Amino acid sequence: MTLPSTTQRVLLQTDFDRFARLSHDDNPIHCDPDFAARSHFGATVAHGMMLYSCICKALAEQVGPGVVQLEQSLMFPNATYVGDRIHVDLRLEAEAEGLLDIVTEITKVGAGGTALPTAAGRCRVVAPAAPLRVVAPAPLPAEEGDAELYGLRPGMSASTTRSFANADLDEYGDLTGDRNPIFRDDLEAAARGFKRRIVPWPLLAGMFSDLLGTRLPGRGTGWMKQQLRYPSAAHPGEALTSTVTITRLRAAKELVNLSTRVCAADGRLVCDGEALVLVRNLENKLESKIGA
Repeated sequence: MTLPSTTQRVLLQTDFDRFARLSHDDNPIHCDPDFAARSHFGATVAHGMMLYSCICKALAEQVGPGVVQLEQSLMFPNATYVGDRIHVDLRLEAEAEGLLDIVTEITKVGAGGTALPTAAGRCRVVAPAAPLRVVAPAPLPAEEGDAELYGLRPGMSASTTRSFANADLDEYGDLTGDRNPIFRDDLEAAARGFKRRIVPWPLLAGMFSDLLGTRLPGRGTGWMKQQLRYPSAAHPGEALTSTVTITRLRAAKELVNLSTRVCAADGRLVCDGEALVLVRNLENKLESKIGA
């Protein structure tokens, strides 16, 4: 399989604000220009899951409608600001029995015309004509770290529960341009092997993006890395519970590792993964410095 050339988009503050309303993630680094200006970013930056939605859009367009994700890894080495023109590139790395391993990269034009990566990673997908597969979550390795960082401690967790309506899925498609029919049409989803249309993967992962950026670690958190796995699908109207749990602290680097999970009301695991975040810009920490 040969993948077509890159896709492009310019992101605006209205896109950040719409994604914040859709995902409930109103982390001020995305939505509050005054706060973001005082952070190390210097201005508002795109949500990591907004960038991920651009990858999903490219997958539906370049691999084909009905493509199903099993896994996605993401790193965010550089921020994406308002007005940046981003380029989404997919590169097929391996193909076997309907499973495709694809390198995913979003870049923007930096100083001197150089390409700067803003979201780099890889994904595993089921090709549109191939039978659906299940991916088993990998156990988290035990890692040593610090006992405390800005009041955060290993084992602390936060949860939230919500359900997505068909209108949320429609808004996702309008905002992101991701027209994968399994998100938009019950019959198309059923033809692909699902009960009915499914919740887009960036909205599932956006549930713990909300927690990371607003509750634990808190407002001002910056996303560095994310690993995602999708053992099953979620559908509109289902009650979904997202939980993030601190697994490791590295005080010298202001880094926090967390496990990230989304489960349905029947206990079914629909999204599993691990996050690495930077807490340099935590809102309460930033305010204490300003008032000092």
